[in-house]
Amino acid sequence: MHEMSICMSIVESLEASAKANNYKAINKVWLEIGPFSGVEVNALEFSFDVAIRGTIANGAQLEIIQTQANAWCFSCDKTVVVKQRYDACPLCNSSQLTVTGGEELKIKQISIKE
Repeated sequence: MHEMSICMSIVESLEASAKANNYKAINKVWLEIGPFSGVEVNALEFSFDVAIRGTIANGAQLEIIQTQANAWCFSCDKTVVVKQRYDACPLCNSSQLTVTGGEELKIKQISIKE
């Protein structure tokens, strides 16, 4: 389950940010996750609850923001929403697409206690 190692990295980032900015505690964390990130959201939520124990984010609430996947179509020169990585363009049915969004996994925002 690589979600645990992802959560450990998130906690490291939170602790570094807290130390650099003199935060006393982190109350809430918003994560932006794309459908092509390779992350299983339920496993990530479970792992987050385990990873924050005894840290600056102990007891913090996790809010998941799921983004949509976008691709740019070479044929019709448009950015389109796709459901799967190798979908055809919903506008012109071309298969010449390049993914431009949906792979993200990032800390979007945190709520702190100063």
